[in-house]
Amino acid sequence: MMDKIQQKIVTKDFFERQADALHRQKIVFTNGCFDVLHYGHVHYLAQARQLGDLLVVGLNSDASVRRLKGESRPVNPEQARAFVLAALEMVDYVCLFEEDTPYELIAAVKPDVLVKGGDYAVDNIVGSDIVKGRNGEVVVLPFVEGFSSSSIIEKLK
Repeated sequence: MMDKIQQKIVTKDFFERQADALHRQKIVFTNGCFDVLHYGHVHYLAQARQLGDLLVVGLNSDASVRRLKGESRPVNPEQARAFVLAALEMVDYVCLFEEDTPYELIAAVKPDVLVKGGDYAVDNIVGSDIVKGRNGEVVVLPFVEGFSSSSIIEKLK
């Protein structure tokens, strides 16, 4: 079981090596910090997975999370966050990225569907140009109200 979970944690190179095999399926891509996994995350990932055959999650590295969220984050280290995400049935692959945005990873994955949660304008979503340039779809899923890692962390203080 542990090996099966670990095999779902891949590098960007994996997508370049497996491009032909993977693109026989409809690939959905999303990304985030997923620092303190909660109901809102799982609900969102389940919705994203329904949009295709494979769900790839781009995961911000620890350094990337610190730059985006501050020095006190992440609460959980990248390998722990990757393992928890990979253990979810609806997640097919997890790939860490060091940059502030997943643009380079999206270019390597070449998803058919790019998904973000929240109130983004489609054209402002990082990588939308890549996906739309390949005749793919960009989808914005609504947040589940009342759930956020930041609010959970604040409650624990």
